[in-house]
Parts: sequence; C-alpha cells; structure tokens
Amino acid sequence: MDPREITGLAGLGVLLLLILLRIPVVVAMIAVGLGGSYALSIVAPFLRFEPYLRQFKSMLWESMASYDLTIIPLFVLMGYVAGFSGLSRDLFDGIQAMIGRMRGGLAISAIVACAGFGAVCGSSAATASAMGRIALPELKKGGYAPGFSAGVLAAGGTLGILIPPSVALVIYGVIVEASILDLFRAAILPGLIAVVFFVAVIALYTRLRPEAAPVIPPMPRADRLRALLRFLPVAGIFGALIFGLAFGLFTPTPAAAIGALAVILYGAARRLITGDGLTWSGLREAVLSTAVTSGMIYAILFGAAVLTSFFTRSGLPMGLADWAATAAIDPYLMLVICLGCLIVMGCFLESLSMILVIVPFLWPVMLAVNGGPYVSADQAAFGLGPDELKIWFGILMLIVIELGLITPPVGMNVFIIGAITPSTPMGRIFAGASMFFAAEVVRVGLLILFPAILFVLI
Repeated sequence: MDPREITGLAGLGVLLLLILLRIPVVVAMIAVGLGGSYALSIVAPFLRFEPYLRQFKSMLWESMASYDLTIIPLFVLMGYVAGFSGLSRDLFDGIQAMIGRMRGGLAISAIVACAGFGAVCGSSAATASAMGRIALPELKKGGYAPGFSAGVLAAGGTLGILIPPSVALVIYGVIVEASILDLFRAAILPGLIAVVFFVAVIALYTRLRPEAAPVIPPMPRADRLRALLRFLPVAGIFGALIFGLAFGLFTPTPAAAIGALAVILYGAARRLITGDGLTWSGLREAVLSTAVTSGMIYAILFGAAVLTSFFTRSGLPMGLADWAATAAIDPYLMLVICLGCLIVMGCFLESLSMILVIVPFLWPVMLAVNGGPYVSADQAAFGLGPDELKIWFGILMLIVIELGLITPPVGMNVFIIGAITPSTPMGRIFAGASMFFAAEVVRVGLLILFPAILFVLI
C-alpha cells in the first residue's frame, strides 16, 4: 500500500473509533474528512489542502439539492403523523380482530402490523417504538411470555428498514446512483418473505411451547366490527403505497407526497369521527419533529460527502477494488465476507451510519469481483449486470443490517423494546429475538441463490 492508502485506512480506523465512542456521526465524519485530507497534503504534497477546502462552497448545496432526496422529509412526516393520528393502533386492532384468536395470533398480528407500519413509516426504530407501546400491553394481557413478546416486537421492528418506503434504501440509492423506484420495487417481495418467515417462526414456536402463547378469548362482535372498520382506511393507505410503487402508478417522490397527505387526512377524519385522531398540536409536533429529523439526515449526508471526498483522494476504495479483482477469492466467498462484516458492525453501529461509511468501500469491491462496471450479465460472476448488482447487493446489505438491530451486544431495537418493558431482562429479549435470526439467514441464502426474486416486479 502506498502512503495515501495507508492514510485512508488510518482515517477509517479513527472514524470507527469515534463512532464507537458515541461522538456524533456528523462531527466524526467532518473531523476525519478534514484531518485526513490535511494529512494527505503532507504525505502526498500534490494533493493540496486549499483546493479541498474551496469545494465546501458548493458541497453543502450539492449534497442536499437532489430530487431523489426530497422523498426523505415527506416520508419522515408521514411516519410522525401516523404516530400522532392513531394509525398504528387501528392497524394492530384490525389485524388482531382477524387472526388474534388463533394460537400465537397476537404475536402474528404484531408482526403483520409492524410490516404495515413500516411501509408507512420507513424506520425500524420508529416501528419498534410505536408498535411496542401498542402491542406489548396486549400481549401481556393475553398471558404471552414476556421474553417472547418483547423478542417478537424487536424482530418485527426490523421490517421497517426494508419494506418500502425506506429512508435507508433512498440513501443507498443516492450513494451508488441506483434507481430509487427499482430499489423500492425490488424490496417488496423480500419484505413479504420476511413476514412469512417470521409468522412461520411464531407458529412453530407456539406449537412447541404452547404455554408461551395462550389462546385468547374471542373479541366481542361489536368491538371486532369497529376494529375492522377502522382498519379499512389503513389498509387502503398501505395498499396504495405498495401496489402503486410495484405497478408503476407513481414514482417514489409523488408516492411520498400522496402518502403524507393521505395519512394527514386519515388522522383528521379519525379526529372528527372518534375524537381521538390527529390534533393541531399533534400536527405541529409532527412537522417540528420532521424538520429536526430531516435536518439531522441532511447534515449526515453533508458529513458523508466531506468524508467520501477524503477517501476518494486517498485512493483506498479503488485500491480495495483492485485487490479484490486480482485476488484469487471466489466472488461468492467475497460476498459472504462482506455481509459477515456488516453483521458484526451492525452489532455496534447505527444502520444509517453503516450505509454512509461502509458502502463507498464495499460497493467498488463487489463491482470489481463481479467483473467491472461494463461487464454484461452473461459474463458477470454473479450473473448480474452492474445495475442489477446495485439492487441485489443493496437489498442483501439492508437485510444483514437488520440482523444487527437484534444482535447483542448493541441491538438497537432490543434496547428500544427494553425501555418500553423495563421489567423484562435484556437477556430474555435478546433470546426471544434470536429465534428470528435463523429465519433471516435463510432469507439471505434464498436471495443469494435466486436473485431473480428481486426482479419480478421491476
């Protein structure tokens, strides 16, 4: 390795250390980007530091002025309004009214509700928090084992990161310059497969351990009818988003605008009819929270642009790609190594940080082992052209990042559920969520063996 690549590698190590020390991600990225570029100007004097600083005049604007990124505040707003309008409660109650009576029905209802709320919200943390506060009391009332109940909600929350709309998919698509619409379409079937696998795990576990999930009494007829009536508009919003994206009725940005408007109208109608929907104070809080969250995401994107510029100047990503292309390593083994690294890092790092930090390194490697940026599908190592590879690798990457959300020692979703139910030991929550780890590994293996699954709707 030449001095520039060594400097880039040292910068990567410092960045990961700062993130592990809980330094704000934006601060860590900008600090490493600036400090690393200054170090490059010393080890490689032709890489002058002053021109690097001058690009800051336009970098902030260029990192935000993207049509694809307008989707972020719209989907964030939709998620916050959904939380304030009672959508998550109506979603869970409606599904419970249909399948709650069967053994494990409450847990299955929680998983399906997490998938539905994730489609509206697009955030794993928000999905786990919102559905945990609603479903955990119901599971406790039904006599479900505390560790099992908490594990179900922690695992169900991971569905929010993949099922469209997904902020993580938008960020990934911007980084690798992939079609956001194609990424959303490709994520639909893997997301539904995850729901089916999770339901199968619950059905198997409750069959082996029936005491963990007693059969609950049937819901009174009047309550059941009321829950189903409230569920219909929620199902309509969910279906409009998924099927509209799947069949090309609209692109992601109009979908975000339509979804945000639909959820606001739903919350207002719920307020008029039942008196407990979206209030003016709730809407104001949702807008303010959207501004804060979106500002944080855009700030992280700016920090990522500063950092990426440093790594590009160091030549480290291209050096890794050149090594991967010349090394006598099977492409599928390289894929497994990359995914394994993501699982390990997901135990310690937040998902958005991982995407912004790791993708600029892993994507050139995967492109190189596949045969390069101009290889045709019939000559590529994975049988996929570069555009298809972007989608396939992105979906696989997000799935293994999901695993990090429920894997010790730092499974974010587990700690979110633990804060909601402090009486349940963290070890029991991790044990409850671990049942779904095997299902996720099977899903990853299925998508590796049969990548065509991702392209059915594209």
